[in-house]
Amino acid sequence: MSGLDPSAPNPSAPNRGALDRRALAARIAQDIPEGAIVNLGIGAPTLIADALPAGLEVILHTENGMLGMGPAPEPGLVDPDLMNAGKQPVTELPGASYFHHADSFGMMRGGHLDICVLGAFQVSERGDLANWHTGAPGAIPAVGGAMDLAIGAKSVWVMTDLLTRDGASKLVAACTYPLTGVACVSRVYTDRAVFDVIADGFAVSELFGDTTLDELQELTGLWLRDATGSDETEGMRS
Repeated sequence: MSGLDPSAPNPSAPNRGALDRRALAARIAQDIPEGAIVNLGIGAPTLIADALPAGLEVILHTENGMLGMGPAPEPGLVDPDLMNAGKQPVTELPGASYFHHADSFGMMRGGHLDICVLGAFQVSERGDLANWHTGAPGAIPAVGGAMDLAIGAKSVWVMTDLLTRDGASKLVAACTYPLTGVACVSRVYTDRAVFDVIADGFAVSELFGDTTLDELQELTGLWLRDATGSDETEGMRS
């Protein structure tokens, strides 16, 4: 299952006012409602656990069998028995519970998760998701639990850089990588903007830094609806 390295620099838009990954995690945390049961995918989405507002009751689920996961532990306070699905040390919150891996997947497949946040290689205009390795050096060629999350969670959000290291857009008309899920993504949070998946493509609901709608359309090659409420002219099909 794919995930951004949370410690890696953001290559796509340095010094533009775009959000780094911790800032983006904090932005996503703002949209998680009180009482939600949430799964955070491997990689950068795990940063959201550390960014949840104090006092907000959000129940974090990890596919290896824990409900009630807390933020990362303080240095020197790691419990080797408390790990998330990405094998990172975590903490437990009061009322946390543990269960068999199969029961965890039953929660995922049974529609019991309100939100999951996943990384992505590509997201298509209709919400198709491609986020699993197919044999890159050092990667396990398997879709992992992302497929179950993508079809089982009530809302699927993506956290990713808008561009690859080569400058290609991760938002595409149609995915060219193997799919994790079909028409499953509802929202994409990137370093430059927030995109909602709508009936006829992507709608830009928020811009970061000095990013403009016209610039996003040039970078992605896609028609983008302006849902920011700004005075900028709405995107037009080419």
